[in-house]
Amino acid sequence: MTAREERKIKLERVADLATRWIGSISSLIFHSFFFIIAFLLPGMGIVSFERMLLVLTTVVSLEAIYLAIFIQMSVNKNSEDIEIIQENVEEIQEDVEEIQEDIEEIEENIDEIQKDVDEIQEDIESDTEEEELIEKQETQTLANIQNILLKLQEEIEILKRK
Repeated sequence: MTAREERKIKLERVADLATRWIGSISSLIFHSFFFIIAFLLPGMGIVSFERMLLVLTTVVSLEAIYLAIFIQMSVNKNSEDIEIIQENVEEIQEDVEEIQEDIEEIEENIDEIQKDVDEIQEDIESDTEEEELIEKQETQTLANIQNILLKLQEEIEILKRK
């Protein structure tokens, strides 16, 4: 870090501290006492009223000038910070959009997988139904064969008796 950058950072800290202090209760108390003392000095005969007003006006004017500069420095710094934050927010929004797109793709993949699972389940059920049908047909065929054999046996018995 260069000496210039260090001075700039120190000045920014002074500006931040000054604006923070000016907006505090202790600043209000200090300025109130300062003005009371300034107006008491002519009453006590220490300084003339015109000289006190001249000094007080000069001090207040200089304070206002420096405060305006410090406040503007703080505003500028805050503006830079806001710009950085805004850029970060935009990057985050882009990331969120990409994540949403990824989620949509994942949902589509899940839908496709669910369709495949449903088809497989239907095939399994269909195969099971076919197997049950074949089993029934075989059972019926065996029953028919048994009936035919029984009839043949009966006919053989009848033929033996003759």
